[in-house]
Amino acid sequence: MVPLSALVRFLWYFPLLALPRCTPDAVSQVVEALPTLLNAPAPPPVTVAPLIRALLDTSGSGSAPTATQPLGLQAGAQVLAFYGPDYEPAWTSPADSLNANARAALRLLARAADYGLRPADYHELPLRALRDSLRHPHEPAWHARQQARLEVYLTDAVLRLMSDLRRGRLRPYTVSVGEKAAGRVWQPAAELRAALAVGTVSATVLAGQPAHREYRQLQQALARWLTRPIAPDSAHFHQVQFEHAALNLERWRWNALPADSEYVLINVPAYELLVVGRDSVLRRHRVIVGKPETPTPTLSSHLSHFTLAPDWYVPRSIATREMLPHLQADAGYLQRNNLAVYTTRGQLLDPATIAWRTVTARNFAYVIRQSAGCENALGNIVFRFANPHAVYLHDTPMRQFFARPDRALSHGCIRLQHPMQLAAYLLRREGRAVNLPSEEECARQPRPRDVRLRRALPLHVRYATCVADNGHLRFLPDIYHQDEAVRRALFGPARRPLLP
Repeated sequence: MVPLSALVRFLWYFPLLALPRCTPDAVSQVVEALPTLLNAPAPPPVTVAPLIRALLDTSGSGSAPTATQPLGLQAGAQVLAFYGPDYEPAWTSPADSLNANARAALRLLARAADYGLRPADYHELPLRALRDSLRHPHEPAWHARQQARLEVYLTDAVLRLMSDLRRGRLRPYTVSVGEKAAGRVWQPAAELRAALAVGTVSATVLAGQPAHREYRQLQQALARWLTRPIAPDSAHFHQVQFEHAALNLERWRWNALPADSEYVLINVPAYELLVVGRDSVLRRHRVIVGKPETPTPTLSSHLSHFTLAPDWYVPRSIATREMLPHLQADAGYLQRNNLAVYTTRGQLLDPATIAWRTVTARNFAYVIRQSAGCENALGNIVFRFANPHAVYLHDTPMRQFFARPDRALSHGCIRLQHPMQLAAYLLRREGRAVNLPSEEECARQPRPRDVRLRRALPLHVRYATCVADNGHLRFLPDIYHQDEAVRRALFGPARRPLLP
């Protein structure tokens, strides 16, 4: 009996025989050649590693990006680091083309929209075509070439997704909060290799996301929102809303919050201050923020102390742009508004003796101060935190403005509703007796009084125009017109404008 392996080898070589016509001599030739063919060695198995090496070969290119550019790879250097010198396949095998890790990775990539990203940005179509082609029998060499291409594209897609979730798609070289805390350089290729070894690819990729409450809740709300059916006539509006949520997830990746158990968060478009502790909102205050022409900056700092009955040292920009024209018309403007003028060394001056018409913004050499009182622009209390923008959080005598839905009204500082309640909370947080003066007592105090906190409270000012509210997406006004530039960079030109 002819062994099965020999028969397979014969069938492998049979198509190579040239039979111009079925003649007795031709048949005789085949019969004579049969013993030789059956005893011939089997063709060597086609291995995938050399094909991966050929795809990623950088020997003639000079650099990894140049070598991988024809393939359209986004993480070429990391792909090379992932395969190392051996180029052994990680996602496929001859017996089972796609292993469990590959199937998990493909499922995760298909859900990129849940994280505000597009599956199309992660080789969606090539990977789908390669996956489908491997399901059908083909000549071994062709099959191996398809495996090699799937290996390279899948590795590139997963590594880029890891980076995009950790650092943001538009700023791939941004160092994340976790990296800063760990004090080490992130090695995505090594991290992915370790995840493959224990079968935790999806968990490892997703673990790089910001861990703070605001990002998590927005991402989860977006994922739930995407499961809702879309009416045929609302497909465009649905895409607009998706992009609105997605660009804010991108922002959080650039400016993620540290994993503090307690912090103050001011979201400028929400006109709101939150005190967050143990993943819950402990306090909520309305705020007034900067006008579009004098926007409140985003920043991170710590509330270190507050001042009762504060003096207001007028910022130079306000003094020269807004007060100087009044002074040039009438020097009595200062007295009527409880303001005084000083030299830069602190010497009190008589405003009537200054030739205001000769003063310009360039040669303005004065300091204007408003003493504590009912009309003081800072109100009865100001909260201090170090920052390079000279902004702070304070009370205001114009409290009627907190009733307005649009509260972008200040010169950049943040005015706070019910500030004494926040001060009382800060003292209780430290176990200190709450003995704060009333508004009348503050107004009567002749001198400011500082209250130092024993435990500074982290404070973050951010700009988020889409947030999660009880598990639902809540869209906020883009008061500083910052959304479109980010949206365009992520998704390209818009056919219609973003949400108002």
